[in-house]
Amino acid sequence: MKKINKKKRILAIAGELFAEKGFTNTSMTEVAEVAGIAGATIFYHFKSKKELFLAVLDDVKSGILHEFCGYFSGQVFSTGIDMLEAAIAYHLDLAESKKKWFLILNHHYVHELALVDPVCRSHLVNIYDCLVAIFEQALDKGQEDGSVRPLPTRKTALVILAMLNGILQMENNRLYDAAALYEELLVSCRHMVQKQVCKQVQN
Repeated sequence: MKKINKKKRILAIAGELFAEKGFTNTSMTEVAEVAGIAGATIFYHFKSKKELFLAVLDDVKSGILHEFCGYFSGQVFSTGIDMLEAAIAYHLDLAESKKKWFLILNHHYVHELALVDPVCRSHLVNIYDCLVAIFEQALDKGQEDGSVRPLPTRKTALVILAMLNGILQMENNRLYDAAALYEELLVSCRHMVQKQVCKQVQN
């Protein structure tokens, strides 16, 4: 049990440091020091900094899935549009309450490593697939209940995620406040997916 708790503490501390300082500027020695363990002990749990970083990515994926499952558990949405808007709102809330997860995901090193490391790429793709699936599920529901027009749900879900990531990236770079764009984001997404009701003109 102590070994498990120590490993979880290392992952938590590493996540904080990777989010704040990035991969390059975070050392295994610093992680061990902040975690309150002997420097050499960290290599018993993780053989290298890259292995630790990949474990943090896996931890991020598990955390995101757990949070979204908890949020949607037991909720009933009258339309797919309602579910989509709830998913967008919760995504932004989660990006604020679990900021370190999204800072890690948006860090340039992750994407650079994913280009050359298949394991990192697999971790990153799995995380984004999980997020896309949440929006895709809402769009599928909307097409079933008639609130969403005929469109490729997966591609549309990817566009919505890209919009969210862009807004969050601007906030992380302190260029713009994500909350200030919330209403405009919802209007844009609604306009993109909502089925238009044709009204007959009375003569």
